[in-house]
Amino acid sequence: MPAIDTVLAEQLATLARQGLRRDLRRVASPQGPHVRMEGRELRNFSSNDYLGLANHPALVEAAIRATRDYGAGSGASRLMCGTLTPHYEAEEALAAFKGTAAALIFSSGYSTAMGVIPALVGPADFVIIDKLVHACCVDAARLSGAKLRVFAHNDLNDLEQILQWATGRAELGRILIVTESVFSMDGDLAPLKPLVELKEKYGAWLMLDEAHATGCFGSNRRGLAEAAGVSSQIEVQFGTLGKAIGAAGGYVAGSRTLIDYLVNRARSFIFSTAPGPAAAAAARAGIEQVQGAEGAARAATLWQRVAEMKTELGSAGWSPQASASAILPLMVGGETEAVELSRRLRGLGFLVPAIRYPTVARGLARLRVTLSAAHTTDDVQALGEAISVFRPEPDSPGASLVA
Repeated sequence: MPAIDTVLAEQLATLARQGLRRDLRRVASPQGPHVRMEGRELRNFSSNDYLGLANHPALVEAAIRATRDYGAGSGASRLMCGTLTPHYEAEEALAAFKGTAAALIFSSGYSTAMGVIPALVGPADFVIIDKLVHACCVDAARLSGAKLRVFAHNDLNDLEQILQWATGRAELGRILIVTESVFSMDGDLAPLKPLVELKEKYGAWLMLDEAHATGCFGSNRRGLAEAAGVSSQIEVQFGTLGKAIGAAGGYVAGSRTLIDYLVNRARSFIFSTAPGPAAAAAARAGIEQVQGAEGAARAATLWQRVAEMKTELGSAGWSPQASASAILPLMVGGETEAVELSRRLRGLGFLVPAIRYPTVARGLARLRVTLSAAHTTDDVQALGEAISVFRPEPDSPGASLVA
């Protein structure tokens, strides 16, 4: 048998030829609208730090204070050695923010899905997911052993056909629908109100990923469920503490019974060392910032920057108008072309990631521009000017570029 490094080196070479190899790049600064990478300052349009809180003094100070008071690590899982006060405080703040009876934090958004979905459904049940849900939901659905069905993206007619078929076939009567509120790579929104009506018609449960909506949507910035007026009708809300909230970790929010059940059955919670106290304290501080007057002002600024960026990109020949969020995908098509365009923009001083398979389907590679309240109008105009040099070829999805 060949040596492991020989086999893996060949596979890495194949990925490189396909434009699919990924490499880590060191950042020598905090997250923000400008970052220092590889000895240069770049304008950062890659981050999900939508409200610009990742380096906010209140979060930094909360993390420092928690480290000083509770140490760097949590020691073990919370069921093993107890729960530190910062974890309780973060969960209480999160439940109050989301308007639910209780909440539970996990080490990451990925581990949240991996714990929750297999805890709720199993081989006797059905889990039905939108085609474009995050990989964590796909992996968790497979891990659960439930019968997995996929409905066409945001296609409620397709979803209803699957629900009709699954109703009566689930041995325990459990059907779980999983979708995102804001889709992470396309920036579009789920049709939540009719989706909720549909799941109630068939007695299904709904698990909603609010990762890219929390902090940005709704009068209290709770997420798209609040904006659509359906929060109380969603059984399971989950997401991340590492995007608009500015900290790290994942969460699930819902009824007290749901949270108590997950404490007992969610394996990624039971068998993981608890997040560090600094992360929990920073998350609580981030939630407080999002809810307050500063959070409202930052959200308003974010939407102003989104509007400005759409105008700039439209003037440069791109069409991100379908996006209804702070995520603006610029369709390129070919994987190698997307990587090259990202590289050229980096050379001009802009960090705009190329998104490729398996994150998106083959042939649908794109640049993913994300906006933050910390960006200035000057940042936006600078990117618009830089990208105007590269235009998608007319009458094509952008598979080739005209420079």
